Amino acid sequence: MAHRKFSRILALVVAIVVLIGAVYSRKVWSASERDNSTQKVAAERKILYWYDPMHPAYKSDKPGKAPDCGMDLVPKYADDDGQPSPAAEASAVVISPEKQQLMGVRTGSVKRELLVRDVSTTGQVTADETRVAHVHVKVNGFIDKVYVDSIGQSVQKGQPIFTLYSPDLLASQQEYLIARRGVQTMGKSQISEVAEGSESLLRSARERLKLWDISDDQIKELDETGKPSRTLTFYSPVTGIVTDRKAFPNTSVNPDTELYTVADLSSIWVNADVYEYEVPFVKVGQRAEMQLSYDPGKTWKGRVSFIYPNVDPVTRTVKVRIEFANSDLKLKPGMFASVQLHVDYGRQIVVPQEAVLDSGRQQTVFVDVGDGHFEARKITTGARLDGKVVVLAGLKQGETIVTSGNFLIDSESQLKSAESAMVH
Repeated sequence: MAHRKFSRILALVVAIVVLIGAVYSRKVWSASERDNSTQKVAAERKILYWYDPMHPAYKSDKPGKAPDCGMDLVPKYADDDGQPSPAAEASAVVISPEKQQLMGVRTGSVKRELLVRDVSTTGQVTADETRVAHVHVKVNGFIDKVYVDSIGQSVQKGQPIFTLYSPDLLASQQEYLIARRGVQTMGKSQISEVAEGSESLLRSARERLKLWDISDDQIKELDETGKPSRTLTFYSPVTGIVTDRKAFPNTSVNPDTELYTVADLSSIWVNADVYEYEVPFVKVGQRAEMQLSYDPGKTWKGRVSFIYPNVDPVTRTVKVRIEFANSDLKLKPGMFASVQLHVDYGRQIVVPQEAVLDSGRQQTVFVDVGDGHFEARKITTGARLDGKVVVLAGLKQGETIVTSGNFLIDSESQLKSAESAMVH
Protein backbone atom coordinates (compact mmCIF):
# COMPACT_ATOMS: atom_id res chain seq x y z
CA MET A 1 0.00 0.00 0.00
CA ALA A 2 2.81 2.40 0.84
CA HIS A 3 4.63 1.40 -2.32
CA ARG A 4 1.56 2.26 -4.41
CA LYS A 5 1.22 5.66 -2.75
CA PHE A 6 4.87 6.47 -3.41
CA SER A 7 4.45 5.53 -7.08
CA ARG A 8 1.54 7.94 -7.46
CA ILE A 9 3.49 10.80 -5.89
CA LEU A 10 6.48 10.08 -8.13
CA ALA A 11 4.27 10.09 -11.23
CA LEU A 12 2.73 13.45 -10.21
CA VAL A 13 6.18 15.02 -9.73
CA VAL A 14 7.34 13.73 -13.11
CA ALA A 15 4.23 15.20 -14.79
CA ILE A 16 4.83 18.59 -13.19
CA VAL A 17 8.49 18.60 -14.31
CA VAL A 18 7.50 17.68 -17.87
CA LEU A 19 4.87 20.48 -17.93
CA ILE A 20 7.37 23.08 -16.65
CA GLY A 21 9.91 21.93 -19.23
CA ALA A 22 7.39 22.29 -22.04
CA VAL A 23 6.43 25.83 -21.01
CA TYR A 24 10.08 26.84 -20.67
CA SER A 25 10.94 25.32 -24.03
CA ARG A 26 8.08 27.24 -25.68
CA LYS A 27 9.28 30.54 -24.16
CA VAL A 28 12.84 29.85 -25.23
CA TRP A 29 11.65 29.00 -28.74
CA SER A 30 9.53 32.18 -28.93
CA ALA A 31 12.40 34.34 -27.70
CA SER A 32 14.73 32.65 -30.16
CA GLU A 33 12.26 33.18 -32.97
CA ARG A 34 11.85 36.86 -32.02
CA ASP A 35 15.62 37.34 -31.84
CA ASN A 36 16.03 35.67 -35.20
CA SER A 37 13.33 37.95 -36.67
CA THR A 38 15.01 41.02 -35.18
CA GLN A 39 18.37 39.88 -36.48
CA LYS A 40 16.87 39.31 -39.91
CA VAL A 41 15.37 42.84 -39.98
CA ALA A 42 18.63 44.25 -38.63
CA ALA A 43 20.53 42.43 -41.37
CA GLU A 44 18.26 44.01 -43.99
CA ARG A 45 18.46 47.54 -42.51
CA LYS A 46 21.60 49.11 -41.15
CA ILE A 47 21.33 50.17 -37.50
CA LEU A 48 23.14 53.38 -36.57
CA TYR A 49 22.63 53.11 -32.82
CA TRP A 50 20.09 52.18 -30.10
CA TYR A 51 18.25 54.80 -28.04
CA ASP A 52 15.75 55.16 -25.21
CA PRO A 53 12.32 56.05 -26.74
CA MET A 54 11.32 57.90 -23.55
CA HIS A 55 14.60 59.79 -23.29
CA PRO A 56 16.12 59.90 -26.81
CA ALA A 57 19.22 61.71 -25.57
CA TYR A 58 20.48 58.34 -24.25
CA LYS A 59 22.18 56.31 -27.04
CA SER A 60 23.99 52.95 -27.08
CA ASP A 61 25.90 50.94 -29.66
CA LYS A 62 24.10 47.71 -28.69
CA PRO A 63 20.56 46.65 -27.61
CA GLY A 64 19.61 46.46 -23.98
CA LYS A 65 17.69 48.27 -21.25
CA ALA A 66 17.62 52.01 -20.55
CA PRO A 67 19.47 52.66 -17.27
CA ASP A 68 17.01 55.30 -16.04
CA CYS A 69 13.56 53.87 -16.80
CA GLY A 70 14.29 50.23 -17.69
CA MET A 71 12.63 50.38 -21.10
CA ASP A 72 13.96 48.36 -24.04
CA LEU A 73 16.25 50.34 -26.33
CA VAL A 74 14.99 50.74 -29.91
CA PRO A 75 17.12 50.89 -33.07
CA LYS A 76 17.75 53.93 -35.21
CA TYR A 77 18.07 52.84 -38.84
CA ALA A 78 20.23 54.51 -41.50
CA ASP A 79 17.36 54.66 -44.02
CA ASP A 80 15.11 56.68 -41.73
CA ASP A 81 14.11 60.03 -43.23
CA GLY A 82 16.49 62.53 -41.62
CA GLN A 83 18.04 62.52 -38.19
CA PRO A 84 15.81 61.91 -35.21
CA SER A 85 14.55 64.85 -33.28
CA PRO A 86 14.78 64.05 -29.55
CA ALA A 87 12.07 66.55 -28.68
CA ALA A 88 9.78 65.20 -31.41
CA GLU A 89 10.28 61.54 -30.53
CA ALA A 90 9.80 62.26 -26.84
CA SER A 91 6.48 63.94 -27.64
CA ALA A 92 5.20 61.19 -29.98
CA VAL A 93 1.85 59.70 -29.01
CA VAL A 94 0.54 56.25 -30.02
CA ILE A 95 -3.24 56.03 -30.43
CA SER A 96 -5.08 52.99 -31.73
CA PRO A 97 -7.51 53.34 -34.68
CA GLU A 98 -10.47 52.56 -32.42
CA LYS A 99 -9.47 55.29 -29.99
CA GLN A 100 -8.86 57.74 -32.86
CA GLN A 101 -12.43 57.15 -34.02
CA LEU A 102 -13.79 57.78 -30.54
CA MET A 103 -11.71 60.97 -30.25
CA GLY A 104 -12.92 62.23 -33.65
CA VAL A 105 -9.41 62.49 -35.06
CA ARG A 106 -9.26 63.71 -38.67
CA THR A 107 -6.17 64.33 -40.75
CA GLY A 108 -5.29 66.36 -43.83
CA SER A 109 -2.37 66.94 -46.15
CA VAL A 110 -0.10 69.99 -45.92
CA LYS A 111 -0.52 71.99 -49.14
CA ARG A 112 1.20 74.82 -50.97
CA GLU A 113 -1.34 77.32 -52.30
CA LEU A 114 -1.48 80.69 -54.04
CA LEU A 115 -2.77 83.13 -51.43
CA VAL A 116 -4.42 86.52 -52.02
CA ARG A 117 -5.86 88.68 -49.26
CA ASP A 118 -8.39 91.44 -49.93
CA VAL A 119 -8.44 94.59 -47.80
CA SER A 120 -11.74 96.42 -48.34
CA THR A 121 -12.04 100.13 -47.59
CA THR A 122 -13.39 103.43 -48.92
CA GLY A 123 -11.61 106.22 -50.76
CA GLN A 124 -12.06 109.61 -52.36
CA VAL A 125 -11.12 110.58 -55.89
CA THR A 126 -8.73 113.52 -56.19
CA ALA A 127 -6.60 115.09 -58.91
CA ASP A 128 -3.07 113.87 -59.50
CA GLU A 129 -1.00 116.61 -57.85
CA THR A 130 1.89 116.03 -60.26
CA ARG A 131 -0.43 116.91 -63.16
CA VAL A 132 -1.83 120.16 -61.75
CA ALA A 133 -0.60 123.50 -63.20
CA HIS A 134 -0.95 126.85 -61.39
CA VAL A 135 -0.90 129.86 -63.70
CA HIS A 136 0.77 133.06 -62.41
CA VAL A 137 2.30 136.13 -64.02
CA LYS A 138 5.76 137.35 -63.02
CA VAL A 139 5.09 141.08 -63.44
CA ASN A 140 2.49 143.56 -62.21
CA GLY A 141 -0.21 144.42 -64.72
CA PHE A 142 -3.86 144.39 -65.72
CA ILE A 143 -5.97 141.63 -67.28
CA ASP A 144 -7.18 142.82 -70.69
CA LYS A 145 -9.05 139.92 -72.32
CA VAL A 146 -10.08 136.54 -70.92
CA TYR A 147 -10.47 133.57 -73.30
CA VAL A 148 -11.20 130.92 -70.64
CA ASP A 149 -13.98 132.30 -68.50
CA SER A 150 -15.43 129.37 -66.50
CA ILE A 151 -14.39 126.66 -64.08
CA GLY A 152 -14.71 123.17 -65.58
CA GLN A 153 -13.79 124.33 -69.06
CA SER A 154 -11.45 122.04 -70.97
CA VAL A 155 -8.25 123.58 -72.37
CA GLN A 156 -5.40 122.32 -74.52
CA LYS A 157 -1.72 122.91 -73.95
CA GLY A 158 -0.70 126.12 -75.76
CA GLN A 159 -4.26 127.44 -75.94
CA PRO A 160 -4.62 131.24 -75.26
CA ILE A 161 -6.26 131.87 -71.89
CA PHE A 162 -5.87 135.68 -71.28
CA THR A 163 -3.99 138.82 -72.34
CA LEU A 164 -2.06 141.12 -70.01
CA TYR A 165 -1.14 144.78 -70.16
CA SER A 166 1.98 145.53 -68.14
CA PRO A 167 4.10 148.69 -68.22
CA ASP A 168 7.10 146.61 -67.21
CA LEU A 169 6.62 144.23 -70.14
CA LEU A 170 6.10 147.12 -72.53
CA ALA A 171 9.35 148.76 -71.30
CA SER A 172 11.21 145.47 -71.64
CA GLN A 173 10.06 145.10 -75.25
CA GLN A 174 11.25 148.61 -76.02
CA GLU A 175 14.64 147.90 -74.41
CA TYR A 176 14.93 144.75 -76.50
CA LEU A 177 14.22 146.64 -79.73
CA ILE A 178 16.77 149.34 -78.79
CA ALA A 179 19.40 146.66 -78.08
CA ARG A 180 18.58 145.01 -81.39
CA ARG A 181 19.04 148.27 -83.31
CA GLY A 182 22.32 148.80 -81.40
CA VAL A 183 23.61 145.47 -82.69
CA GLN A 184 22.66 146.43 -86.22
CA THR A 185 24.60 149.69 -86.01
CA MET A 186 27.52 148.74 -83.76
CA GLY A 187 27.82 145.02 -84.32
CA LYS A 188 30.24 145.62 -87.21
CA SER A 189 32.37 148.14 -85.34
CA GLN A 190 36.14 147.77 -85.72
CA ILE A 191 36.37 148.12 -81.96
CA SER A 192 35.75 144.65 -80.58
CA GLU A 193 34.64 145.89 -77.16
CA VAL A 194 31.84 147.96 -78.75
CA ALA A 195 30.58 145.05 -80.87
CA GLU A 196 30.68 142.60 -77.94
CA GLY A 197 28.93 145.10 -75.65
CA SER A 198 26.02 145.55 -78.06
CA GLU A 199 25.63 141.78 -78.42
CA SER A 200 25.66 141.39 -74.64
CA LEU A 201 22.91 143.99 -74.20
CA LEU A 202 20.73 142.20 -76.75
CA ARG A 203 21.18 138.84 -75.06
CA SER A 204 20.31 140.34 -71.67
CA ALA A 205 17.15 142.01 -73.00
CA ARG A 206 16.06 138.79 -74.72
CA GLU A 207 16.71 136.73 -71.58
CA ARG A 208 14.60 139.12 -69.49
CA LEU A 209 11.62 138.64 -71.82
CA LYS A 210 11.96 134.84 -71.61
CA LEU A 211 12.18 134.94 -67.81
CA TRP A 212 8.84 136.76 -67.83
CA ASP A 213 7.31 133.86 -69.81
CA ILE A 214 7.41 135.56 -73.20
CA SER A 215 7.59 132.74 -75.75
CA ASP A 216 10.11 132.43 -78.59
CA ASP A 217 7.31 132.92 -81.11
CA GLN A 218 6.34 136.22 -79.49
CA ILE A 219 9.96 137.38 -79.50
CA LYS A 220 10.22 136.38 -83.17
CA GLU A 221 7.11 138.44 -83.94
CA LEU A 222 8.71 141.36 -82.10
CA ASP A 223 11.81 141.00 -84.30
CA GLU A 224 9.69 140.94 -87.46
CA THR A 225 7.42 143.88 -86.67
CA GLY A 226 9.92 146.03 -84.80
CA LYS A 227 7.05 147.35 -82.66
CA PRO A 228 6.26 146.52 -79.04
CA SER A 229 2.84 144.97 -78.26
CA ARG A 230 0.65 146.82 -75.82
CA THR A 231 -0.66 143.52 -74.43
CA LEU A 232 0.85 140.04 -74.41
CA THR A 233 -1.04 136.75 -74.60
CA PHE A 234 -0.50 133.96 -72.05
CA TYR A 235 -1.15 130.30 -72.85
CA SER A 236 -2.19 127.17 -70.96
CA PRO A 237 0.87 125.20 -69.82
CA VAL A 238 -0.96 121.81 -69.87
CA THR A 239 -3.98 120.03 -71.30
CA GLY A 240 -6.70 119.61 -68.71
CA ILE A 241 -9.71 120.98 -66.90
CA VAL A 242 -9.87 124.42 -65.25
CA THR A 243 -10.53 123.77 -61.57
CA ASP A 244 -10.07 127.36 -60.33
CA ARG A 245 -10.13 130.82 -61.94
CA LYS A 246 -9.32 134.30 -60.63
CA ALA A 247 -8.64 136.04 -63.94
CA PHE A 248 -11.28 138.67 -64.76
CA PRO A 249 -11.14 141.48 -67.34
CA ASN A 250 -9.85 144.89 -66.21
CA THR A 251 -8.51 143.64 -62.88
CA SER A 252 -5.02 144.27 -61.58
CA VAL A 253 -2.79 141.29 -60.90
CA ASN A 254 0.63 140.65 -59.42
CA PRO A 255 2.94 137.62 -59.11
CA ASP A 256 1.13 136.48 -55.94
CA THR A 257 -2.18 136.05 -57.78
CA GLU A 258 -3.00 132.52 -58.93
CA LEU A 259 -5.03 133.26 -62.05
CA TYR A 260 -5.90 129.68 -63.12
CA THR A 261 -5.54 126.13 -61.85
CA VAL A 262 -5.55 123.53 -64.62
CA ALA A 263 -5.62 119.81 -63.76
CA ASP A 264 -4.78 116.99 -66.15
CA LEU A 265 -7.37 114.35 -65.17
CA SER A 266 -6.26 111.63 -67.60
CA SER A 267 -4.71 110.00 -64.53
CA ILE A 268 -6.17 110.46 -61.07
CA TRP A 269 -5.48 109.53 -57.47
CA VAL A 270 -7.75 107.82 -54.95
CA ASN A 271 -6.87 108.33 -51.28
CA ALA A 272 -8.11 105.27 -49.38
CA ASP A 273 -8.34 104.95 -45.58
CA VAL A 274 -6.71 101.76 -44.28
CA TYR A 275 -6.89 100.79 -40.60
CA GLU A 276 -3.49 100.75 -38.93
CA TYR A 277 -3.62 97.01 -38.19
CA GLU A 278 -4.06 96.35 -41.94
CA VAL A 279 -1.23 98.64 -43.07
CA PRO A 280 1.44 95.86 -42.87
CA PHE A 281 -0.49 94.01 -45.61
CA VAL A 282 -0.34 96.99 -48.00
CA LYS A 283 2.71 97.49 -50.23
CA VAL A 284 3.61 100.02 -52.90
CA GLY A 285 2.92 98.54 -56.33
CA GLN A 286 0.24 96.06 -55.32
CA ARG A 287 -2.99 95.77 -57.29
CA ALA A 288 -6.22 97.52 -56.35
CA GLU A 289 -9.79 97.65 -57.67
CA MET A 290 -12.43 100.34 -57.31
CA GLN A 291 -16.19 100.63 -57.82
CA LEU A 292 -18.36 103.75 -57.85
CA SER A 293 -21.99 103.94 -56.77
CA TYR A 294 -23.10 105.80 -59.91
CA ASP A 295 -21.74 103.02 -62.18
CA PRO A 296 -22.05 99.75 -60.17
CA GLY A 297 -21.19 97.47 -63.09
CA LYS A 298 -17.84 99.12 -63.76
CA THR A 299 -14.55 98.17 -62.05
CA TRP A 300 -11.40 100.27 -62.33
CA LYS A 301 -7.99 98.69 -61.83
CA GLY A 302 -5.01 100.55 -60.39
CA ARG A 303 -1.92 100.22 -58.24
CA VAL A 304 -0.78 101.60 -54.89
CA SER A 305 1.74 104.41 -55.46
CA PHE A 306 2.29 105.81 -51.96
CA ILE A 307 1.55 105.08 -48.30
CA TYR A 308 1.34 108.20 -46.16
CA PRO A 309 3.62 108.22 -43.09
CA ASN A 310 1.12 109.44 -40.49
CA VAL A 311 -1.90 107.94 -38.71
CA ASP A 312 -5.12 109.89 -38.25
CA PRO A 313 -5.46 110.19 -34.43
CA VAL A 314 -9.27 110.16 -34.59
CA THR A 315 -10.06 107.39 -37.09
CA ARG A 316 -6.79 105.41 -36.54
CA THR A 317 -6.39 105.05 -40.29
CA VAL A 318 -3.56 105.65 -42.74
CA LYS A 319 -4.03 107.25 -46.15
CA VAL A 320 -3.00 105.05 -49.07
CA ARG A 321 -2.69 106.64 -52.51
CA ILE A 322 -3.81 104.58 -55.52
CA GLU A 323 -3.33 105.64 -59.16
CA PHE A 324 -6.00 104.95 -61.81
CA ALA A 325 -6.08 105.69 -65.53
CA ASN A 326 -8.94 108.03 -66.48
CA SER A 327 -8.77 108.59 -70.22
CA ASP A 328 -12.57 108.84 -70.54
CA LEU A 329 -12.74 111.34 -67.62
CA LYS A 330 -15.48 109.36 -65.84
CA LEU A 331 -13.59 109.62 -62.56
CA LYS A 332 -14.10 113.09 -61.14
CA PRO A 333 -12.38 114.68 -58.14
CA GLY A 334 -14.52 114.51 -55.01
CA MET A 335 -16.21 111.18 -55.80
CA PHE A 336 -16.42 108.49 -53.10
CA ALA A 337 -15.47 104.94 -54.03
CA SER A 338 -15.29 101.39 -52.67
CA VAL A 339 -11.73 100.07 -52.86
CA GLN A 340 -10.29 96.56 -52.59
CA LEU A 341 -6.55 96.12 -52.12
CA HIS A 342 -5.24 92.73 -53.22
CA VAL A 343 -2.34 91.44 -51.10
CA ASP A 344 -0.48 88.74 -53.04
CA TYR A 345 1.46 86.35 -50.77
CA GLY A 346 2.55 84.09 -53.62
CA ARG A 347 2.59 80.30 -53.18
CA GLN A 348 2.85 79.44 -49.47
CA ILE A 349 2.60 76.32 -47.31
CA VAL A 350 -0.73 76.52 -45.48
CA VAL A 351 -2.64 74.46 -42.90
CA PRO A 352 -6.19 74.83 -41.54
CA GLN A 353 -6.35 77.27 -38.66
CA GLU A 354 -7.97 74.64 -36.38
CA ALA A 355 -4.93 72.37 -36.86
CA VAL A 356 -2.68 74.79 -34.97
CA LEU A 357 -2.48 74.71 -31.18
CA ASP A 358 -1.43 78.19 -30.08
CA SER A 359 -0.20 78.55 -26.50
CA GLY A 360 0.70 82.20 -26.96
CA ARG A 361 4.44 81.50 -26.85
CA GLN A 362 4.58 78.76 -29.48
CA GLN A 363 2.47 77.13 -32.16
CA THR A 364 2.23 73.34 -32.48
CA VAL A 365 0.68 70.84 -34.87
CA PHE A 366 0.46 67.05 -34.64
CA VAL A 367 1.99 65.17 -37.58
CA ASP A 368 0.70 61.71 -38.45
CA VAL A 369 3.87 59.64 -38.95
CA GLY A 370 2.00 56.35 -39.50
CA ASP A 371 0.98 53.30 -37.50
CA GLY A 372 -1.03 55.38 -35.06
CA HIS A 373 1.97 57.54 -34.12
CA PHE A 374 1.42 61.30 -33.82
CA GLU A 375 4.38 63.64 -33.43
CA ALA A 376 4.06 67.09 -31.85
CA ARG A 377 5.82 69.56 -34.17
CA LYS A 378 6.63 73.20 -33.37
CA ILE A 379 6.04 75.52 -36.32
CA THR A 380 6.56 79.17 -37.21
CA THR A 381 3.40 80.81 -38.52
CA GLY A 382 2.80 83.83 -40.72
CA ALA A 383 -0.37 85.49 -41.96
CA ARG A 384 -3.83 84.11 -41.17
CA LEU A 385 -6.57 84.46 -43.75
CA ASP A 386 -9.76 82.69 -44.82
CA GLY A 387 -9.45 80.05 -42.10
CA LYS A 388 -5.88 79.15 -43.10
CA VAL A 389 -2.48 79.78 -41.54
CA VAL A 390 0.73 80.33 -43.48
CA VAL A 391 3.54 78.08 -42.15
CA LEU A 392 6.96 79.69 -42.50
CA ALA A 393 8.95 76.82 -40.95
CA GLY A 394 8.41 73.39 -39.41
CA LEU A 395 6.36 71.59 -42.07
CA LYS A 396 6.88 70.29 -45.58
CA GLN A 397 4.41 69.98 -48.42
CA GLY A 398 2.71 66.58 -48.46
CA GLU A 399 3.03 65.78 -44.74
CA THR A 400 -0.13 64.59 -42.97
CA ILE A 401 -1.31 66.55 -39.95
CA VAL A 402 -4.21 66.32 -37.52
CA THR A 403 -6.99 68.78 -38.37
CA SER A 404 -9.56 67.70 -35.78
CA GLY A 405 -9.22 66.15 -32.33
CA ASN A 406 -5.76 67.63 -31.79
CA PHE A 407 -6.74 68.92 -28.34
CA LEU A 408 -7.42 65.35 -27.17
CA ILE A 409 -4.14 64.16 -28.70
CA ASP A 410 -2.39 66.99 -26.89
CA SER A 411 -3.98 65.77 -23.65
CA GLU A 412 -2.65 62.27 -24.35
CA SER A 413 0.79 63.78 -24.98
CA GLN A 414 0.70 65.71 -21.71
CA LEU A 415 -0.37 62.55 -19.87
CA LYS A 416 2.49 60.60 -21.42
CA SER A 417 4.98 63.27 -20.39
CA ALA A 418 3.64 63.18 -16.82
CA GLU A 419 3.88 59.38 -16.67
CA SER A 420 7.40 59.49 -18.07
CA ALA A 421 8.43 61.99 -15.43
CA MET A 422 6.94 59.79 -12.68
CA VAL A 423 8.75 56.66 -14.00
CA HIS A 424 12.00 58.59 -14.25
